[in-house]
Amino acid sequence: MSQHPLPWGTATQAVGHCIVRSSVMLARGEVHLPREWVGRRVAFGDGSTGRVYRETAVDARPVDTCVLDVCFRLRGVRGAGHALFERESLLNTPLFVGFPGFATKLWVAHDDNGTYRGLYEWDGAARADAYARALWRVLQLVSVPDSIHFQVLPGIRREEVFARVGGPLGPAAGSEGEWWEVVGVE
Repeated sequence: MSQHPLPWGTATQAVGHCIVRSSVMLARGEVHLPREWVGRRVAFGDGSTGRVYRETAVDARPVDTCVLDVCFRLRGVRGAGHALFERESLLNTPLFVGFPGFATKLWVAHDDNGTYRGLYEWDGAARADAYARALWRVLQLVSVPDSIHFQVLPGIRREEVFARVGGPLGPAAGSEGEWWEVVGVE
């Protein structure tokens, strides 16, 4: 799958359709903010860690499950700006919950490098890829150039990703791996 954004027109149209569908889903009460993962820390293969500050889920359950990891660094956000972004980011919910195949998202706060992550569960790898490539255009407006990356992991559920690490952050946090690999959780 391509690690490039969709053309602007295609991405704009996809996001527009998503916003309309999201509005309907929100009005019907199909979007939820579970708290099970909020406050937990997740370690990644590049040695970074981040705190889950929000979880979003919809009623639909995926059949062709995959995990999507997206990362980016916001341009010009420092210090107290991170706390402001975490609160404001709730307003971004209509930009993703209405995309076909969305199931869940863990919002992971900035790490020591200022990198934010979204850990998603999606129905269908091609749908996750299409979403990530459309999202790229939105993120380009506010992110440091070349900081946007994503990885689609087909055929796996989010719970399986976390079950694989088998322990707390301590021993696994120093593990070397890919930026997107979950290597620890507490």
